Amino acid sequence: MSQALIDSFGREITYLRMSVTDRCDLRCTYCMAEQMTFLPRKELLTLEELEHVAEAFIARGVRKIRLTGGEPLVRRNVMSLVRALGDHVKAGALDEITLTTNGTLLSKYAQELVDCGVKRINVSLDTLKPDIFAQLSRRNMLPQVLRGIEAARQAGLKVKINTVALKGVNETEIPDMVRWCHDQGMDMTLIEVMPMGEIEADRYDQYLPLSAVRDALEASYTLQDTAIRTGGPSRYARVQETGGLLGFITPLTNNFCAGCNRLRVTCTGQIYMCLGQSDRVDLREALRGEKPEEALQAALDQAMIRKPEKHDFGIAASGVTGVMPRHMSVTGG
Repeated sequence: MSQALIDSFGREITYLRMSVTDRCDLRCTYCMAEQMTFLPRKELLTLEELEHVAEAFIARGVRKIRLTGGEPLVRRNVMSLVRALGDHVKAGALDEITLTTNGTLLSKYAQELVDCGVKRINVSLDTLKPDIFAQLSRRNMLPQVLRGIEAARQAGLKVKINTVALKGVNETEIPDMVRWCHDQGMDMTLIEVMPMGEIEADRYDQYLPLSAVRDALEASYTLQDTAIRTGGPSRYARVQETGGLLGFITPLTNNFCAGCNRLRVTCTGQIYMCLGQSDRVDLREALRGEKPEEALQAALDQAMIRKPEKHDFGIAASGVTGVMPRHMSVTGG
């Protein structure tokens, strides 16, 4: 193996989140505008280039790769990339390949994901109520998502539900969603709204602190903190009454950067060393230059030097701070 990826704070990078597209078939109000301007296709890395990038990270010690978007399953021929990465898992060079999806296309791809070596996935789902789902996503596709989740479970995928807590939208539904997830044998993670990109709504109006959500949940459930980690920033509690796990991701109320082991690569080949910072390193230029291998390794070294200690997200009486101008769908969820 080449030299491990260790940043200037001594954190070893073993987890890569790789976006394969900025496109999505939903338009969730906290994520993007209704009329989104997506990237020109020529700016996107080809699937072969994405595989090349992944192999460079694997050679430097990355053990887990998560495919993201946008919605990764809308990318044409994306399963060829999943299959190629699955081969690295079978060879022992990679521990895991997984993805985060909105579930709309899972009925089509669940079995193929399993065949490619994927064992678990995250599904983003913020409500079980059709009217609220349509309001949030601007699309009436909840039945399709639920069918996709069931198809994934039937195919043998371990499914975890990711739910963004939104003030005045789904906060009273969260206890029922916890019960539903755990009754289905799925763990669940709650996420504070991420201040990424310009949208019609005010981030401060959407913000629901997970400390308040937890207090409300503890009126119905007994939550026991655990030391369980799955590679990301989530902190998990065991719900005694259901036996399931409930994760909390708190970018605004509780900074989780000290143990960061992650980098993000966008579908255009930009390494973002931190979700909450704008600094980036250009891999696309390295890949398409005269000496791609040397340039690629130099870019990875630069990313380690420039990875910051922590993000700039914050919350105050005046509103949300550290808002990033790029949308989450550009960076990769």
